[in-house]
Amino acid sequence: MKVSIITLFPEMFEGVFAHSMLFKAQDKGILEVDLVSLRDYGLGDRKTVDDQPYGGGDGMLLKPEPLFAAVEAQKEKSPNAKVLLMTPRGDMFNQMIAQSYADAEQDLIIICGRYEGYDERITELVDQQLSVGKYVLTGGEIAAMLITDAVTRLIPGVLGGETSAEIESHSGDDMDKVEFPQYTRPEEFRGLKVPGVLLSGNHAEIEKWRQTQSDERSKQIKHTGA
Repeated sequence: MKVSIITLFPEMFEGVFAHSMLFKAQDKGILEVDLVSLRDYGLGDRKTVDDQPYGGGDGMLLKPEPLFAAVEAQKEKSPNAKVLLMTPRGDMFNQMIAQSYADAEQDLIIICGRYEGYDERITELVDQQLSVGKYVLTGGEIAAMLITDAVTRLIPGVLGGETSAEIESHSGDDMDKVEFPQYTRPEEFRGLKVPGVLLSGNHAEIEKWRQTQSDERSKQIKHTGA
């Protein structure tokens, strides 16, 4: 999968994409990341990418010309790519959407907003607008990192275990379901003990305990709205 990220600050991604699973996915050739500087498509000698909004108001908006040029240039390289726009008004990103992108084996082009927003006409090129939460970020870069990470780890061959992604929180048919608690050595730490069932070797009982714990945690989260 190729992920092209259109941003004014490509350097923000260098540390995140150079470590852990995102690095390993690129090293294996499973993921290709293209960081596209919107400034390269800016207008005039000053490479202008923003302007004041019509009708007045605070802040600046990203201009349509650089955005269209950047997206169209990436579309030439990946004609079937899905174009995503990071915006607080978009569809709420979740594990189901991440899984659908991973399953589609389709390249992604992610547009990172900045300043007060963007010229609305860019939405003509967008396949889906996405939000990562009910809050406003300074720009779409962190959201783009989050989405790239969530999708990449679901691509076959990225995670180690075959079922690693299947048993995680918010996976499968029940999006509200969360994962059961897990423990490792030592058996006791500062008076806190590993549940005895996990030490029993009885796999049927262990599976039953895990299911019960997962159900209880899921109900608690639904009740608190967390």
